[in-house]
Amino acid sequence: AASRPRSRPSPAIVRKPAAGPVPGTPAPGADATASEASPSPAVPSGADEATEGAGFDVTHLFPRNLKLRYPVAVRAEGIWIHDSGGRKYLDGCGGAVVCSIGHGVPEIAEVMTRQAKRLAFAHSSQFITEETMGLADRIAALAPGDMKKTGRVYLVSGGSEAIETALKLARQYHVETGHPGKSKTIARWQSYHGSTMGALSVTGNVARRELYAPMFAPMPHIPPCYCYRCPYGLTYPSCDIACIDELETAIHQEGPESVAAFIAEPIVGATLGAVPAVDGYWQRARDICTRHGVLLIADEVMTGVGRTGKNFAVDHWGVVPDMIVAGKGLSGGYAPLGAVIARGFIPEALENGRGYFEHGFTYSANPLSAAVGSAVLDYVQRNRLIARAARMGKVLGGLLEGLRRHRIVGDVRGLGMMWGIELVKDRKSREPFPPALKVSRRLYDLCLDEGLLIYPGSGTREGQDGDHFIVAPPFTITRAEMDDLVARLTRALARLEKSLR
Repeated sequence: AASRPRSRPSPAIVRKPAAGPVPGTPAPGADATASEASPSPAVPSGADEATEGAGFDVTHLFPRNLKLRYPVAVRAEGIWIHDSGGRKYLDGCGGAVVCSIGHGVPEIAEVMTRQAKRLAFAHSSQFITEETMGLADRIAALAPGDMKKTGRVYLVSGGSEAIETALKLARQYHVETGHPGKSKTIARWQSYHGSTMGALSVTGNVARRELYAPMFAPMPHIPPCYCYRCPYGLTYPSCDIACIDELETAIHQEGPESVAAFIAEPIVGATLGAVPAVDGYWQRARDICTRHGVLLIADEVMTGVGRTGKNFAVDHWGVVPDMIVAGKGLSGGYAPLGAVIARGFIPEALENGRGYFEHGFTYSANPLSAAVGSAVLDYVQRNRLIARAARMGKVLGGLLEGLRRHRIVGDVRGLGMMWGIELVKDRKSREPFPPALKVSRRLYDLCLDEGLLIYPGSGTREGQDGDHFIVAPPFTITRAEMDDLVARLTRALARLEKSLR
């Protein structure tokens, strides 16, 4: 891993202060709606001081980036986020591909209030609750195959915690079943699985690993399924999906007796920019894992609960993993929530062994978060939002395909309400821009000026160079709002192209 080239991914939703339009007036090159002002909402006592303290002179808050100044978000509704300066932004990426049902849904807030009054916390070592049992049943009902009937759901506070849980559960399962040598999890380069140490050890984002690599156990990695930049120089389907053959090779190199699991994102999110697997990849992965006694883990933190137009992305290929890791879409941003769905034979092995899972967090199975999660799933089901994500996702994809008219757009890919656009210096050769130009970062800033939020990334080509961004709005976005999103994005791309000449 140390010899891999380095990347420089752009942080999400940050902004340097710039001399420009007064809040509430159009940005250069934008129409009047791009930075439309709205009346300032009533603020509670003390909010002025809080806003001042969290603004341009941050003292006590530790932000993600200490050299950047962030706009101060004060309220949000639908697909719009408002800042303290009176500007509003079209949320074209759901934050970090989180917000599925839109912002400010009143019934979710009502559930939160009722639950906080009734039962906000009960430690999972002492109680189970109606809220957590109810949510587990709801999640299992969404899962594929035998998970619906015999699957068990472990609830945590987010995606990284859920990945940690899955990795440790895979390890304990093998110990309980008489295979204590199985400790390694094979993962893929150009992946992202989380920020905690176990999750980072399987993450294939070179830049995010680099600083902390001496602190975690190295895990084997194989190339991703990334046809636009195939590491073998092949073309699908004549390639016979050579990239998945690497999994079998890695298992033999490490020794099947040492490999506990294989983890992968069905659609690679932050690190590659919404790259789906090709048909046949996950079916082959399932077969390889089964033959070698390796657990198959689908990281669906970003794609789960409808983002791709199916309950889970693996449903596009009819595959049942041994574990599915879910997160963002479970609560749609309304509460910290994550989950691991395990096929029944895994917790059964623990029950027949030492009888307990050697793992847990303070906020595991939190009743407040669970109540919110159930309310979000109710909202999704009642409004048929997963079917809507499939239907409107095709419309969004078609609109984004039109961006290919820009010479710097190299690829447009995605499924449902999750799309990625890769930016290139030369479309024919697919040569990326030099990292020093920070192209995805520049596009992000231009989109912000246009009143649009996107999710940028870099290091797309082997972690060294390359730029991309993700468009993944709430499922509730209307056709008119999609047109607005693409219009703002088109203006930003045109401005970027002009600046790069």
